[in-house]
Amino acid sequence: MGGSWCHRERLSLYLVLGLLLPGWGSTFTIKCTKFGQHGAYPTLLDSVFDRKAFRPTANFSIPTLINISFTLSAILGVNEQLQLLSSFLWLEMVWDNPFIRWNPEECANITKISVGTENLWLPNIFITEFMDVDKTPKGLKAYISNEGRITYKKPMKVVSICNLDIFYFPFDQQNCTLTFSSLLHTVDYMLLGMEKEVWEMAQTSRDIVQTRGEWELLGIYKATSKMSVGTSQYDQILFYVAIRRRPSLYVINLLVPSGFLVAIDALSFYIPAENESRAPFKMTLLLGYNVFLLMMNDLLPTSGTPLISVYFALCLSLMVVSLLETVFITHLLHLATTQPPPMPWWLHSLLLHCTSLRKCCPTAPQKGNKDLGLTLAHLSAVKEPVELAGKVPGPRKAELNEFPGSTRARQEDGAQKQHLVSLWVQFSHSIDTLLFRLYLLFLAVSVVTVVILWNT
Repeated sequence: MGGSWCHRERLSLYLVLGLLLPGWGSTFTIKCTKFGQHGAYPTLLDSVFDRKAFRPTANFSIPTLINISFTLSAILGVNEQLQLLSSFLWLEMVWDNPFIRWNPEECANITKISVGTENLWLPNIFITEFMDVDKTPKGLKAYISNEGRITYKKPMKVVSICNLDIFYFPFDQQNCTLTFSSLLHTVDYMLLGMEKEVWEMAQTSRDIVQTRGEWELLGIYKATSKMSVGTSQYDQILFYVAIRRRPSLYVINLLVPSGFLVAIDALSFYIPAENESRAPFKMTLLLGYNVFLLMMNDLLPTSGTPLISVYFALCLSLMVVSLLETVFITHLLHLATTQPPPMPWWLHSLLLHCTSLRKCCPTAPQKGNKDLGLTLAHLSAVKEPVELAGKVPGPRKAELNEFPGSTRARQEDGAQKQHLVSLWVQFSHSIDTLLFRLYLLFLAVSVVTVVILWNT
């Protein structure tokens, strides 16, 4: 066993030494006869290592074809502020060395050997979007087949620039590019090809890709083009990596709590406007919503204006408008029960238009003391205005009894004021109903939008 192992090791060494032996203009077939009968010649190793500085080709006018492929094994993260995509991939490069050939039947059926990459010529393939230092580990190996085909695989942590569109966050999809090109050899000396089909690369990557639970790989697509720099042209291959964010984390931690707070604020409209606890309740909800936004701020993108930020701004605006409306109605009801102001004609017409099912357009208010067609049902929760029911102090009762015309005037004035109070109460309830329906419409549109974005 020991002798066979040593024989294979010496055989592999001699196969590597054959890299030096051929001439520059033709291929060379390594002869395995009498291998192992003589020791290795150290002087030949130095010559082999010297040959790695030259592009392995029998004719320098013929470009070397480099077939590349990669497997995306992990999506480490996306930095929206810096517009960067961090990923981990295995890059595979395959090319032919015409000076390495041997017959496996004459060489103990050996069809493949591994050689340290420091002893071989390696193509300088770069990723154009790369924004970090290449930290590929040293001392990697490459495989050489008996036909002279060299296969080199290396792991890479790629931090690449990517034009991120976060408007639909957290339902966004990103399309990042990885451009493989050689910035040293023009198309006259190096061409790029595909070692695997792009669908095969995408399928393999989807099978083994690992994420931190936020991103999933949708697919990998390819495009080829030439890059011109002055009068020189360089071959390049563009890969489009399509990824999608998993929105479950953000829906549960952001959208659902926000929707609950807005729904509770909408239900607060069932608290009568005359109740003194309605305004403090809405103020407490508003303060709680602001605390919620401060706590969840770390989950939001720090650059741009995503759609979810617009949603939060609308929720906050609705809650502020609701609080202001409650303060306004409370003040209005207070005035209506003490000294009701006259209602403008346009507001009266609008109120008639909104409350009467018979009328199709607003009409001007009737002058005089005619009935305006509005009931006093809304006065049940409002206290009667002081001195509006025709009651007068006792000492003047006899005097008023002597003047029945004056008594009728006061009664008519009290009835007008009562009717004016009812108008302002109905106006306040109409505002409440309008804002409540606006809340329901906003919640319905929000739910439908979330469902559509999640499914598409």
